[in-house]
Amino acid sequence: MNSQSKVNSRRKFLLATSLGGAGAAAALVTGKKIASGGEAAAAGTKPRGYHVSEHILKYYKTTQV
Repeated sequence: MNSQSKVNSRRKFLLATSLGGAGAAAALVTGKKIASGGEAAAAGTKPRGYHVSEHILKYYKTTQV
């Protein structure tokens, strides 16, 4: 493998990893929007800001000393 081939190989690798990272980030953002929108639609109203849920109450009980 010559030096020019190594350079091209590195460039292709870096390009592929950056595109893969961007795709993963886009999927993560899109997935969160879908999940949160589905829960809010099921409840009928969109919760905004801090709200106490069963999960949060369980957490508070685990932190008591």
